[in-house]
Amino acid sequence: MAENGPIRLLLVDDHDVVRSGIRALLEAQNDMEVVGEAAGGEQAVAASMELTPDVVLMDITMPGMDGMAATRQMAECCGSVAVLALTIHEGREYFFEMLNAGASGYVPKSAAAEELMIAIRAVARGEVYIHSSVAQLLLQDHLRRSQADDADGAMDDLTDREREVLTLLAEGLLNREIGERLGISPKTVARHRENIMRKLELHSRTELVKYAIKIGLIDIDAV
Repeated sequence: MAENGPIRLLLVDDHDVVRSGIRALLEAQNDMEVVGEAAGGEQAVAASMELTPDVVLMDITMPGMDGMAATRQMAECCGSVAVLALTIHEGREYFFEMLNAGASGYVPKSAAAEELMIAIRAVARGEVYIHSSVAQLLLQDHLRRSQADDADGAMDDLTDREREVLTLLAEGLLNREIGERLGISPKTVARHRENIMRKLELHSRTELVKYAIKIGLIDIDAV
């Protein structure tokens, strides 16, 4: 891709001012050439088929066909084109949807100009580029998943009855109410509660509720 000449770029954004600003930045680079622009997804797909750019800078939110749908179509009709999402959205949901659609990279519009150039060169080489702000979200997501997995592992030490008691305790029921619900005495509930706290290394009802939410045992809206 772009081995013997400048990186051929297609700019896709529904705002003329944004495209003009990006074009000015790119045209100042010796190894980049803007070969076309598009204001929407349909135009972007048509331009990609006609111009065969190396890299498409793709906005996500646009009227008509959005950037995700356009990226999916390009993956089917223009396999050699690398799509680099350039967007105001920094949430993980947009990132995953764009990658699933076939994008090779993701850069927020708040990024520095030099970071955008690095991203363009990376995807032009066939690499995947993830901006640091999105990478941080992914790391946080991974850590949450790991913590949840650890918490799930601790649940394996609980008996079925202790799991029932844990759920009801997290939902705010008192020992007496839990006993009535399960057909056991309040003292038995208290004993189960002590065992649960010991096995899960919890020290208060607040920690117990947080634990139950973390592993998805109860819905946060129910607390």
